[in-house]
Amino acid sequence: MDLRRRLAEVFEIDRHPLTLEGRDELAARGYRLERLTFRNGRGEAVRGLLSGPEGDGEAGPALLYIHAHGNRHEIGADELVEGRPALQTPLAPVFAAAGYRVLAIDLPCFGTRSAVSETAASKAALWQGRTLAGQMLGELSSALGWLAQQRDVDAARIGVFGISMGATLGYWLASVDPRIAAIAHLCCFADFAAMIETGAHDLHGPYLTVPGLLTFASNGAIAGLVAPRPQLICIGDLDPLTPPNAVDRAYAEAAAAYAETPQNLILHREAEAGHRETAAMRDRMLAFFEHAFSQGRV
Repeated sequence: MDLRRRLAEVFEIDRHPLTLEGRDELAARGYRLERLTFRNGRGEAVRGLLSGPEGDGEAGPALLYIHAHGNRHEIGADELVEGRPALQTPLAPVFAAAGYRVLAIDLPCFGTRSAVSETAASKAALWQGRTLAGQMLGELSSALGWLAQQRDVDAARIGVFGISMGATLGYWLASVDPRIAAIAHLCCFADFAAMIETGAHDLHGPYLTVPGLLTFASNGAIAGLVAPRPQLICIGDLDPLTPPNAVDRAYAEAAAAYAETPQNLILHREAEAGHRETAAMRDRMLAFFEHAFSQGRV
């Protein structure tokens, strides 16, 4: 079994379907906003937020937005419209101004699903031969499939954006899902083995635990599977969740996979930045998607 197929199996792709049950218009200034209600395969309600430019235009580019963790389980998909401390500003109006349709869902244990704790859900999943990360990725893959089917979305121009937890889940998903045309991820790219050596891995939540993952794949190799599609990595060297030596190791592996298309892998690194988006990261990310969606390659 090749690496991509093995990852798709442990990431539980195609095992967590989402079915749309309802949608409602919400008030928003300067852009369109809807609340979606999905039902997953276990019968749980899953809230989604869908934003985009006002009016009914032709099919355009879209983003699957993956929210962060930040020990703020109550935020979830609200990050898209309300932001969080690690972001410069909320991104829904920014992406709408750029012409992007954007879908965010509450991942398990977050937002409207935060009544179940992350530790409880992680333990239950592991005891049942699953993982919380797998459920997250499986549901995100299904959300991506729903987004691709919308009449105002150009399915050939769907990207992924995420910061922190959303970053890791983003490039993990992109590694196994070819429908993702481009990905920009912030503040969570590093080699797990290197972090274990220094103890930095313990700063990450239990949701990320996938038993045996490091016996056959590293984060650099996983990110490398995104090649040759455009990928932007934004990192701050003062971020304790991504120590510089762990970033270096992961990036070297990813860069090797982009040997034939090095222009499509961009590392934006700031020596004085920590675990938060900077103004320069925001500018780089917006320029990255604009170029990727307009020309197909960075």
